[in-house]
Amino acid sequence: MASSTDAQLLATQVRRLLEVAPAATLPMTYQQLAEALGLTPPRTIQRVAQALEASMREDAERGRPFIAALVVSRRDGLPAQGFFELAAALGRLPAEPARHAEAYREEYRRALAER
Repeated sequence: MASSTDAQLLATQVRRLLEVAPAATLPMTYQQLAEALGLTPPRTIQRVAQALEASMREDAERGRPFIAALVVSRRDGLPAQGFFELAAALGRLPAEPARHAEAYREEYRRALAER
């Protein structure tokens, strides 16, 4: 099990990578981000998700858009369910799933503009 320090360190690396990624490469999938970070199995996607959640908590504390909004699932082009659950718990996105996609698009736009 990764420690919170490991997740925070990885979150810092994730933030740096997403801040300098060319806009044309965004959004990035969880797998693309894991590969860009040089992560290897096991648990690559889980470690990416934990780092993104750490970055979301930091962004919420600092009043910044979620840089994690720049990372999506290959399956549907939206972040994983954990993104929406944490964003709602942090008071940033609505709790109603029917409003998630629209609220996410606005968060993505803000994150892209302010990175």
